[in-house]
Amino acid sequence: MRIFDPHIHMTSRTTDDYEAMYDSGVRALVEPSFWLGQPRTSPASFFDHFDALLGWEPFRAAQYGIAHHCTLALNPKEAGDPRCTPVLDALPRYLVKDGVVAVGEIGYDSMTPAEDHALAAQLQLAADHGLPALVHTPHRDKRTGLRRTVDAVRESELPPERVLLDHLNETTVEDAADSGCWMGFSIYPDTKMDEDRMVAVLREYGTAKILVNSAADWGKSDPLKTRKVADAMLAAGFTDRDVEQVLWANPVAFYGQSGRLQLDVPGPGTADGALHEGNSVLRGGE
Repeated sequence: MRIFDPHIHMTSRTTDDYEAMYDSGVRALVEPSFWLGQPRTSPASFFDHFDALLGWEPFRAAQYGIAHHCTLALNPKEAGDPRCTPVLDALPRYLVKDGVVAVGEIGYDSMTPAEDHALAAQLQLAADHGLPALVHTPHRDKRTGLRRTVDAVRESELPPERVLLDHLNETTVEDAADSGCWMGFSIYPDTKMDEDRMVAVLREYGTAKILVNSAADWGKSDPLKTRKVADAMLAAGFTDRDVEQVLWANPVAFYGQSGRLQLDVPGPGTADGALHEGNSVLRGGE
């Protein structure tokens, strides 16, 4: 079984997670840039984060046989902070990098005018750079946020087939399906969606244009949730082909629109380099 996790924050995970993910079938992932858990105080913090997603994390993932890609953006939670908004002007120099397969996460957190501006600007950046966009739908008042997001997409130059609406649930999936955008679902231990609810959505809406992710970060989350959804699908009577479509073919098709997916990675333990004094990962950048 091949699995592509289309949204996971490996910066906050350990090498044990990479190893467990490989053992469960994960062979590729996309890591969106995101906030640090506390407010950033300058654009420079973003740039260090972007550089890590373009350099260190792909290097670390490759040691465990997983192809790492990223999406870069001014995230919704910090889009209204004037200390951070200069990132919008700097993004073009990052969006031309080979490892960047979309602009994201963009979208709404509190649905403010500042967030309207950041979303519209970054949808335009995606259109200008020939990239798809990964759009975060808000955790509060989700249906209103989803409809406001869809309106912003319709007003942009980015076609809906190049937009992934993420963090959907049963209250937003119908509107998302009607929009023509791709649909993303985050599977969590206690919040967002779980495996059984995801299977119910797949039964009702089918497997086309649906992506399932773990969105795992430093909170209570599980980087093996993609595999658990695959197992739940099989237990519910879905075929191996259905699982392959949702857990591999769909994320490949969506992010493949960037023209930058690199899915051939050597198996674990084959990366060039040498361990230093028993370290568990190779030393890079020296």
